[in-house]
Amino acid sequence: MVLLEIGNNDSSVKQRSKGCGNSNWSAINIAAMVGSFLIFWPLGLFMVYWICTGRNALELPELVKNQVQRFKGQSLSSSGNGSDNSMFNEYQQTQYDRIREIKQEIQERSKRFHAFRDEQKRKKDEEEFNLFMTLSPGKSES
Repeated sequence: MVLLEIGNNDSSVKQRSKGCGNSNWSAINIAAMVGSFLIFWPLGLFMVYWICTGRNALELPELVKNQVQRFKGQSLSSSGNGSDNSMFNEYQQTQYDRIREIKQEIQERSKRFHAFRDEQKRKKDEEEFNLFMTLSPGKSES
């Protein structure tokens, strides 16, 4: 509840108003609220709350981005990255490098295998075509 003070010449009258206190009902906020209701109704309810707290819809993407970065930073630090032990950090980096090399080797083998399969398929198709040509009657008259 918000108290509004309305001045009448010399006297002032206090009235109680229900609703959003420091709301920011601009056109962009209303459009964001309607759009969010159309996408997913709980998101629309969140936008109503966001607007009623006096915030602008244009601030929301930056806030979400900062929260995601903060969450990623916390999850990385909780998994052991950024340790103050330099030997552990070196060991961890060598393990990451080793894993990266193994992934590259697997990708290279996969490429070679696909090339091998393509070549085998081409040879099989060629043999099948040659067999067809030898068994079919030779009526290739123009």
